[in-house]
Order: sequence, then structure tokens, then C-alpha cells
Amino acid sequence: MTVAAAIDRTDIAQYLGALVTVYSLIIFAYVLLSLVFSFGVRVPYSRWSDAVLGFLRDVCEPYLRVFRRFIPMFGPLDISPIVALLLLQIVGNFVVNAVHG
Repeated sequence: MTVAAAIDRTDIAQYLGALVTVYSLIIFAYVLLSLVFSFGVRVPYSRWSDAVLGFLRDVCEPYLRVFRRFIPMFGPLDISPIVALLLLQIVGNFVVNAVHG
């Protein structure tokens, strides 16, 4: 006898909510590590730091690049990740609420 897994709208909404949360944390980690590494904290020729930053850059830059086209930098300050995170949270919550019903 097999038990079929019942997937309902609540499960999908929880999955989408978790996806938005994880992607937001990844963007936050990318911004934080980029800031820390820009101050010279990185160990030279370190494979793990290059691998971590490379992964985060590959995952985050396509999304952040959309906002960097339209939002200018204010001196050395790049506020596009802040706007990107806010929009991700707003749209993510809207989609989760729409799916949940």
C-alpha cells in the first residue's frame, strides 16, 4: 500500500516563502562578504574565500544587475542591494499570500 503525498496550496506557499527567505539571506551574505573583503580582510590566495565569493556572485549578480542599471551609486555607496531586497520581500510576500489564498 502506497501513501500519496498530498501537496496543497499551504505547502506551496511555505516553499515559496522559504525560497524568498533563503535568497534574501544569500544576497545579504554576498553584500556583507563583499564589504568585508573590500577592506582587505580576505586571506590572499585563499581557495575557500574565492569559492564562496564566486558562488555568491554567480547567484546574486544577475538579480542585482537589474537594479544597478536604474539606481545610480551615491559616491562609494551602492544602494541597489537594499532596493533589491525590499522589492524581493514585498513581491515575495504578495505571491505567497496570493498562493495561500
